[in-house]
Amino acid sequence: MGMFSRRKFLTTAGLSTVGAIALNACTSPEAPKTEATTKASASATATSTPKVSAADAPETTKAKLGFIALTDSAPLIIAKEKGLFEKYGMKDVEVLKQASWGTTRDNIVLGSEAGGIDGAHLLTPIAYLLNEGKITNGNKVPMYILARLNTNGQAISIANEFKELKIALKSDSLKEGFAKIKAGGKEIKCAVTFPGGTHDLWMRYWLAANGVDPDKDVSTIVVPPPQMVANMKAGNMQAFCVGEPWNARLVAQNTGYSALITGELWKDHPEKAFSMRADWVDKNPKAAKAMLAAVLEAQVWCDKPENKEEMCKIIGADKWLKVPAAEILGRQQGKVDYGDGRTLDNPDLAMKFWKDSASYPYKSHDLWFVTEDMRWGYLDAATDSKKLVDKVNREDIWKEAAKMIGEEAAIPKSTSRGIETFFDGVKFDPENPSEYLKELKIKKA
Repeated sequence: MGMFSRRKFLTTAGLSTVGAIALNACTSPEAPKTEATTKASASATATSTPKVSAADAPETTKAKLGFIALTDSAPLIIAKEKGLFEKYGMKDVEVLKQASWGTTRDNIVLGSEAGGIDGAHLLTPIAYLLNEGKITNGNKVPMYILARLNTNGQAISIANEFKELKIALKSDSLKEGFAKIKAGGKEIKCAVTFPGGTHDLWMRYWLAANGVDPDKDVSTIVVPPPQMVANMKAGNMQAFCVGEPWNARLVAQNTGYSALITGELWKDHPEKAFSMRADWVDKNPKAAKAMLAAVLEAQVWCDKPENKEEMCKIIGADKWLKVPAAEILGRQQGKVDYGDGRTLDNPDLAMKFWKDSASYPYKSHDLWFVTEDMRWGYLDAATDSKKLVDKVNREDIWKEAAKMIGEEAAIPKSTSRGIETFFDGVKFDPENPSEYLKELKIKKA
């Protein structure tokens, strides 16, 4: 993929020792069930009463879904652990850990019949990049986005060596500090999880808003989420953007600090998607709706404050995230220790799964992702963004699944959340994305 080499994207192949250790941890064999997962399995019986009419019976009961070890994969994990897939007739759903977003992409391309997967907990833009063949050497893999899995819940973290710069959300010291380091002969490396993915876009937006050109002033490298902390500890990068719990884990290990949480960058911003191969959904529309109903019900469950502790215990198990529940819970509750003396207690900026329409796949949000990928050259400048979003975004299936679980009242009146405002005062009007793109000062030439 020539685009990536031109853009100075590095892989973790050169981070052999740390990468190998972290990857081994990520792909460890399934551990024995914990008390939390045993409890979850026991409760599955209570939720397994079929809610699918004969007319809605799924065409297949089998599906393979991928997930990355991130907190926002919780809806898929909870749907599995709580028996919700079975409840809606999908009794043979596998939720399979992926080592990286690149692995997820490759397995989606394969499809389950060839040993891959049918869908995944996915960085929203990957669905569009797959659909357009931009990350598959031109091989277009039609995709559908069925739901947004969460809003908020990511962060940009910095190595401890830069604490004296007091880098935060808006930092006059960022450009100057990075320039001094670069002038001293040291390369500034900012790690993201996938080129053109959400973390890459948050990192790029933040850098550009603070006057740093992500293509000229720093090098952007790709590191899988579970490997971020180990690579920061080894000094392989100076900053990274990733979802939780890896930012909290970095602070817990006193290896770095969080400059910002992404809810501060853009409040209630869209994040991961529940996305599937279009051919699988077209072949199995009732199964897709049933599986989506299970995921939506899991999102409702995950967002209840009284369930947060149990959720963290379940997803923290070795076979899922392999992270102590205590290191997941705090930021799930909006309690943030940035690691540099600052703290925050604001549940409204925490990860949301259902609250405030977090699950609804607004087309206006997908339009922003497509526009930003055009900004940085991941998608062609001439892309018909609205036509592309209309093709990939299946909000119609979301509405049907919401009715299926008795949440018809949660269906928004519009597919647009309206004008969005970022931390630097820039506004995105989904009715005029070209104007937004034109006004941005730093972008791919």
